[in-house]
Amino acid sequence: MQSVAARLGKDDWYSTQTTAYSLLGIAKFCGVNSSSNNLKYSYTIDGKKGNVNSNQYIVSTPLAFKGNVAVTNTSDRVLFARLILQGQPSAGQNNFQPNNPDLLDMSISYKLLNGKVLDPTTLKQGTDFYAEVVVKNPGKSGYYEQMALTQIFPSGWEIINTRVNDNESIIASSPYTYRDIRDDRVFTYFNLRENEAVIYKVLLNASYIGRYYLSAVQCEAMYNNNISATEAGKWVQVIK
Repeated sequence: MQSVAARLGKDDWYSTQTTAYSLLGIAKFCGVNSSSNNLKYSYTIDGKKGNVNSNQYIVSTPLAFKGNVAVTNTSDRVLFARLILQGQPSAGQNNFQPNNPDLLDMSISYKLLNGKVLDPTTLKQGTDFYAEVVVKNPGKSGYYEQMALTQIFPSGWEIINTRVNDNESIIASSPYTYRDIRDDRVFTYFNLRENEAVIYKVLLNASYIGRYYLSAVQCEAMYNNNISATEAGKWVQVIK
């Protein structure tokens, strides 16, 4: 268990399966083996004090504070404290892997239905256009499996689902394994051979007047952390 925990504690990337089975193994170990010593510590949160004496391996305490937190170990064993925060990053604060064009090349453009390139920063209300993403495997790391392309669009743009309207041929895309079209985003999953380039298009309409944030577009191999490409997000607006 100590060996598995030490590996999980490193700042390394692990797939979903590796992480899940590692945690499952630790959970089973903790389930059949009781702790040799109780967790004993005292804490102070914004002046309010508390004490813990538990035979569990992990004890969590919800926090809602604006001041200080102090923890005192009152046991004869080493305790590990962790502060876990949740929130939503502000626009532009994306924590994506850096681009590596030697492993994956991605370019994004926005075009009118006649193929003319346009700047999505400012669009007139009612404009029909499409987002075009070109993804290429430079061929230096073999065949890429289970690639995922994530596109999240501003709430002022509407996704026109050509499959529902039975007019997919308007903006034909390369073959894909699966595509999930939702209200404000499109997930496309595919494989990519060496030196192969694929083109994926999403039909859009500038529907609602206002200023919105166009989120970053990301393409990555779901089970290889080294293969990824990202284009940063930006502010866009729809005008009359």
